[in-house]
Amino acid sequence: MNSSYLAGNVALVTGATSGIGAATAALLAERGAHVLVAGRDASRGESVTAAIRAHGGKADFLAADLTTAEAARDLARRATDLGGAVDVLVNNAGIYPFGPTADTAEDQFDAVYALNVKAPYYLVAELAPAMAERGHGSIINLSTMVADFGMAGMALYGSSKAAVNLLTKSWAAEYGPRGVRVNAVGVGPTRTEGTAQMGDALGTLATHAPAGRPASPQEIASVIAFLASDEASFVHGAIVPVDGGRVAV
Repeated sequence: MNSSYLAGNVALVTGATSGIGAATAALLAERGAHVLVAGRDASRGESVTAAIRAHGGKADFLAADLTTAEAARDLARRATDLGGAVDVLVNNAGIYPFGPTADTAEDQFDAVYALNVKAPYYLVAELAPAMAERGHGSIINLSTMVADFGMAGMALYGSSKAAVNLLTKSWAAEYGPRGVRVNAVGVGPTRTEGTAQMGDALGTLATHAPAGRPASPQEIASVIAFLASDEASFVHGAIVPVDGGRVAV
């Protein structure tokens, strides 16, 4: 695949200061996109952008705490002002607390749905109409394998991503006829800074899939980059399982 196949595109990646988001930002930049790295931690954000620039890519950091609709809309406006337009949106920012339903406090419930559902909803609301006017755009939402099956302790997280899956299909139907492709990646166990706290549990979860191991962030990023490109021009409304084969068992 041509290393410059995203040249001329501006890509906004949320939650891009670490893990899958950082790997995605680096790969999209490597493929020629001007990447807007969004996240809460300015120090980590500047580190990600500096690394991209050091490898010849183009990147800028945008601070964002996506807890409200207005915060999401504000990020979209700043990204548009900085990049001139946003051609690729990667809704990666999210939180994934696990635990018993009976122990879930209301503020935790609200925080999960605010970041995992509300933020992508209003980023799409702000950016997709302009993509549709230009007749071109790609939106990739990060989901999870546990949006498709029940697992004890994952009701809150899984249900928020099940909402994302339905939104993905609805947005594909809404914006696809005007040239905007909307897809999602159903991620399996992945070793990142955020999942390090899971310890051996991550590896144990991965043993239930044919691959038998957790993914690296780069393995997830490669699928996101494909969906962002015109190489995936006939892919609309798909929830692509990148879960080591868990979908098969």
